[in-house]
Amino acid sequence: MKILEEKILSEGRALGEDILKVDSFINHQVDPVLMQQIGEEFAAHFKDKGVTKVATIESSGIPPALMTAISLNVPLIILKKQPSKVLNDNLYQTAVTSFTKGTTYELTLSRQFVSEEDHVLIIDDFLANGEAGTGAIRLFRKAHATVAGIGILIEKSFQPGREKLMEQGIEVYSLARIAKLEKGHIEFISED
Repeated sequence: MKILEEKILSEGRALGEDILKVDSFINHQVDPVLMQQIGEEFAAHFKDKGVTKVATIESSGIPPALMTAISLNVPLIILKKQPSKVLNDNLYQTAVTSFTKGTTYELTLSRQFVSEEDHVLIIDDFLANGEAGTGAIRLFRKAHATVAGIGILIEKSFQPGREKLMEQGIEVYSLARIAKLEKGHIEFISED
């Protein structure tokens, strides 16, 4: 998606070989117009997949996932990283290790909001090693729901996430695929 790539080049900051900061338009301050365009793009790509729900992991995936859900006219499920004090039973849970933070958290889905009839589209901000996506897939499979695919805003294509998800039979649709990151330098994979 050219507009996302341009935004990454103009406002994103490569801090090294693995870290790209996009906090001015995705995960601290949010560009709502860009999020709407992203939601429309994901909705157009997955429109014929029978999506009944959109899901994301809190918190940076919420704006693009919400816009995708609006465009598809389906509910949004937010997978929690910490079970709340009021959501403490009737849950599906799985452990996920965060690449960025180097920590493990318990990803949680309430059984109340998913059924075996659901065909879920997962939206996430980044794809690196595929751990978050794999955790989300595990939760929906525990619920006997199916996964329509995964929409990713920014894929670090030099890391193994895409292959890991595709090996599980999941379609991965990324809007910006980064081939290389270096301090002060961002290079995209050409989709020609």
